[in-house]
Amino acid sequence: MPEKMAIFLVHWAFMERTLTVDLPKSIGTSAKIAGWVEVRRDHGKLIFLDIRDRSGTVQVVVTPKAAEALESAKEIRAQWVVEIEGEVKARPENMRGEGPLGGVELVAAEIQVLSKAQELPFELGTEVNIDTHFDHLPLTLRSRRSRDIFAMQASILEAYRASLRRQEFTEFEAPAIVGGDAEGGAAAFKVEYYDQTVAFLATSPQFYKQIMVGPFERAFTIAKIFRAEKSATTRHLSEITQMDFEMGFIQNELEPMKVLEQVVRDVVDSVSKEHADMFARFNTTSPLLPDEFPILTLKEALQKLGKREAPDLDPEDERGICEWAKKEKNSDFIFITKFPTKKRAFYTYEDPSEAPYSRGFDLLFRGLEINSGSQRIHDYDVLVSRMKERGLDPEKFSFYLQAFKYGLPPHGGCSTGLERFTARMLELPNVKEASPFPRDMSRIDTRLSE
Repeated sequence: MPEKMAIFLVHWAFMERTLTVDLPKSIGTSAKIAGWVEVRRDHGKLIFLDIRDRSGTVQVVVTPKAAEALESAKEIRAQWVVEIEGEVKARPENMRGEGPLGGVELVAAEIQVLSKAQELPFELGTEVNIDTHFDHLPLTLRSRRSRDIFAMQASILEAYRASLRRQEFTEFEAPAIVGGDAEGGAAAFKVEYYDQTVAFLATSPQFYKQIMVGPFERAFTIAKIFRAEKSATTRHLSEITQMDFEMGFIQNELEPMKVLEQVVRDVVDSVSKEHADMFARFNTTSPLLPDEFPILTLKEALQKLGKREAPDLDPEDERGICEWAKKEKNSDFIFITKFPTKKRAFYTYEDPSEAPYSRGFDLLFRGLEINSGSQRIHDYDVLVSRMKERGLDPEKFSFYLQAFKYGLPPHGGCSTGLERFTARMLELPNVKEASPFPRDMSRIDTRLSE
């Protein structure tokens, strides 16, 4: 091997990779970056490459002075994976781009192709119908839009956890395979288990977080849940992520509502600071947070909408009452309380003096219910009686009922849908966009009809 080539290879191998975000600190020096080619542009004798790594995107300039690099660049296409070494330079003032990397560029000296991409089915970032988007998720997840959605979703999760930890909640892992249906009626997926036993994919971590009130008093979980309901709407998924908490020693449902409001405030504050640029790209704004979230009973909400009493709000009602909250209370969030007990889960508490209404609540956000919760029944005998009223067999819930046999304080909690929260944060038209790998009636990665 020629001596110069050997020296170059040693130099290349040992030059540390620099993330694009750090290039402004390296102006006037050599650096090696690695990432995906987002765009290739030819301009006269020059070739420009936009290179994306986990920290950002930077422009690379390939000139005739680097003959071998130029020959390599002529072959390169979008989504190729490359390593590029060159000199970091400040861009002329009149040619600066947007963002912190808009003021720098890398003038390529050497290019190494790590992986070639086949011809793309469409240009990444162009508007395609939602099924085409989902059909090509391994590619479309690389788009700026998708990266924004799931970077924000990761931040929502982080802020949710941090808020509850500050409020002295302990996190636990809820099971995804269960022996029965926690909601006592929601459609569940059956699973073949050992010894010819039928199990189910969990429809909720409800039973387990109530049990965890026993050891921890305040507990939360981030759980995958599964719903076999045949709902083909922009609001439903068959697999979702629920952010659930449960807390003991409460007086009424207002206490978990207060904790939830603090969590939502913490999430919105954190996300708004970290991802302020995303709201502009999605043509929306950071959610409105009043001093206190407005609270209406179901009856009051329906009256404001000019409707008679009903057991629940329909999607049109949810949008209407959220418009009222935004206009009258300067809030993108509103609590709805006092639902008829018969329309809530069997474990929902009803005080005799408040019958036939329960101590349940929903939180609506920009026209969509994102959270449901309540004070729970904590008395063993009352809970068993309620089960029987609903046609449920207490024997099938014997494991769960042990928590109540051995003493649970008055408690309550709630469940927030991560995908719905994310979708409303960025005002996405379809909640499926807020799942990186959506499952519904027509799809498990590929379309079921194929």
